[in-house]
Amino acid sequence: MASYLRSWLSLPTASYPTSTSSGSIPTTSSSNHDEDGGSDTEKEDNDEAPAFPSFNSAQRMQSEIPKILTDTELMPPPPVPALRNRTIGVPTSTGGLAVPITTTKPPAKPGKKREKVALAPGHSPLDWAALKSSGKDLRGVESLMRIPPSVLKKHNTREDAWSVFNGKVYNITAYLPFHPGGEKELMRVAGRDGSKLFASTHAWVNVDFMLDTCLVGFLVSEPSL
Repeated sequence: MASYLRSWLSLPTASYPTSTSSGSIPTTSSSNHDEDGGSDTEKEDNDEAPAFPSFNSAQRMQSEIPKILTDTELMPPPPVPALRNRTIGVPTSTGGLAVPITTTKPPAKPGKKREKVALAPGHSPLDWAALKSSGKDLRGVESLMRIPPSVLKKHNTREDAWSVFNGKVYNITAYLPFHPGGEKELMRVAGRDGSKLFASTHAWVNVDFMLDTCLVGFLVSEPSL
């Protein structure tokens, strides 16, 4: 734009004659500089920025267009585990979520089924709890004693039955008719240690709470002579 203004200002002043003999309209002539200035104006009016880097530059020659991977060139998925070849309970060499061996063993065959007997009226667990809280003497002794096995085995009748559970001696005479398995089953441990049989049949029962009012002493070894 500036070159255009300069070329316009530098034009020669046209001379107009005051009078002409022929009456024709005078004309002005432009110099060669006008034509040169016009060409410069056209060149300088093009304000478009050049490409960077240029199309034939070394940077363009060395650059690489990133390659787009197809589905077949991508990372393959993990292999499918050979489930048909796996053995249940046997862990594979590469690990996994195999079932523990202990859960794959067949269940043990049940032994002799314990049968509950029909208790006489007034001998339910609630009746036994009421009897314990009644204040009746269920021990049969005045104080706790140290009882050796020789003394324990003398109390093995239905009228006088003692038994040992976890090192404690209980007078189970009053509890015989309240036993859900029947008096005959409970008499198996009369006069002897019944801890093992008790644990194998109903270890979940709190014997210390159930027979707390029947405690007569503690089992000790035979005195040395």
